[in-house]
Amino acid sequence: MTDSRPPRPSAATEAHPLRATRYVRSVHELKNLPPDVGREVAIAGRSNAGKSSAINAITDQNRLARTSKTPGRTQQLNYFEVAPEKFLVDLPGYGYAKVPPALRAHWEGLIDTFFRTREALKGLVVVMDIRHPLRDFDLQMLGYGRAGGLHCHCLLTKADKLPRGQQAKALLETRRALGDDATVQLFSAEDRTGVEEARAVLERWLALAPPA
Repeated sequence: MTDSRPPRPSAATEAHPLRATRYVRSVHELKNLPPDVGREVAIAGRSNAGKSSAINAITDQNRLARTSKTPGRTQQLNYFEVAPEKFLVDLPGYGYAKVPPALRAHWEGLIDTFFRTREALKGLVVVMDIRHPLRDFDLQMLGYGRAGGLHCHCLLTKADKLPRGQQAKALLETRRALGDDATVQLFSAEDRTGVEEARAVLERWLALAPPA
C-alpha cells in the first residue's frame, strides 16, 4: 500500500522566515490599524476558496489562520506579524457568507480605504478555487490592487481536485484573462502543490532575509 500523505517538509524548508509568523491583532475600524510603516501583503479570497488553509500551508503552521466549515467567518482584517514591521493581512472573505447588508457595506468601505491609503501595503494575493476562478469578488479585489499600484498574485487553490490536464487548462485560461495584471500559479494545501512558489513571492514582497 502506498502512502498518499504529503511528505514532511525538510529541515531546510522548515527554516524559512515565514515559519515565525504569529497573530497579533484583528482590526474592525481603520483607527485600530498598526502604524503605517514597514511592509504588508494582503491576502484575499471568497468564502470557501481555501484562504485559511493556504496561509497555514505557506507558513507551515496548522492553526495560524482558523479554518471553518462555516463560510465567511473572517469578519475583520487579521494581522499576522512575520518579522518586525512586516505583516500578512488576512482580509474579510465573503461570497457565500450570510451577513447583514450593513456589515457587508462596512467591510467594503474598510477595504476600499485600506487599499487607497495604506502606504505599507506592497502586494496582494488573491486566493481562488481553481474550479471557480475570477468571480466578481476576485475581480473586485484585483481592481483594488491595480488601483493601488500593487503587485498582484493569484493562487488557484484546491488544484488537487482536478486532473493535471484540467489544472494546466485552468492555469492557462486564467493567465490569459489577467494578462499583465497579475501572476498566477497552481496551489494545493492538501498535497502542497505550489507552496514553495507562493512562499517565495511573499518573502520577496516582504523583503525577508532567510534565517541564519
